[in-house]
Amino acid sequence: MAYGVVLLFEGVSEEQYWAVNARMGIDEEGSTGWPDALISHTAALTDTGLAVSEIWESKDDQERFLAERLGPALEGAQVEPPAQVIELDVFNYQHPG
Repeated sequence: MAYGVVLLFEGVSEEQYWAVNARMGIDEEGSTGWPDALISHTAALTDTGLAVSEIWESKDDQERFLAERLGPALEGAQVEPPAQVIELDVFNYQHPG
């Protein structure tokens, strides 16, 4: 079963989002640097900061990415970890193509 997660960041701007992605080697065009196990990724500004919604092949894949890439990139860009994490048991999603 796929694993979904919504990460809610308070006070984080679009510029900070791109700075974190750059630290992970993910370009703004979205053509390089994405983990193989990531099925879907969306980022959007909210009234209080930034929301990131992702679907992963498994929870283990997401946790490994958090520990190995996202966590260090957040720290390096001086961005606080998400204020809230919402876990989702995804039962229906569509692969593009």
